[in-house]
Amino acid sequence: MQDERQRRSFQEEQEKIIQRFRDFEDSLEDEFEKRRAALDLTIEKGRLVLSEELQRRNRALRTGILGYLRHSRVLVSLTAPFIYALALPLVLLDIFVSLFQAICFPVYRINRVARRDHIVFDRHLLGYLNGIEKLNCVYCSYANGLLSYTSEIASRTEEHWCPIKHQARVSRANGRYLGFAEYGDPQGYQERISTARARHKSAG
Repeated sequence: MQDERQRRSFQEEQEKIIQRFRDFEDSLEDEFEKRRAALDLTIEKGRLVLSEELQRRNRALRTGILGYLRHSRVLVSLTAPFIYALALPLVLLDIFVSLFQAICFPVYRINRVARRDHIVFDRHLLGYLNGIEKLNCVYCSYANGLLSYTSEIASRTEEHWCPIKHQARVSRANGRYLGFAEYGDPQGYQERISTARARHKSAG
């Protein structure tokens, strides 16, 4: 009985810490909002909008492609094929992860992850980028957005099947990991499983 009270107390403290962490994220977003306002940026329909004057100044700062290439180190340019060679495995990952979600998530009653929340193409619209920089930005947006999309799908799957923390410390764990059961806590594991699946069922 004493052990059960201690475990409950530990869980409550953990949830308070998680909530403080989320509150801190909200305060960071508020600070970012102030900085956007200082840069003459506004938000319309969830998107940042640059003023006409800011767009004009951006275009004036653009470096031409020839100047860009002239100031690039040869060794850096030679790494381009290795970077873009990852495009094929990334596309294959995209296909298989999307198929996994489309087939399995309805069965598990897990809400599907929206691609548009992770894979976003908009940086190529910036006037201070030249053609090469825009291409790089599109590629980086896809690669990093895809990995974020994949991580979220994996995170929801892990929460459904195995919400247990590791024995060793995990660097940069997903957002759900903080709420997982402690390593070696079977009761906590059963509770987390029941909670996650009940939430998925109600959402489905």
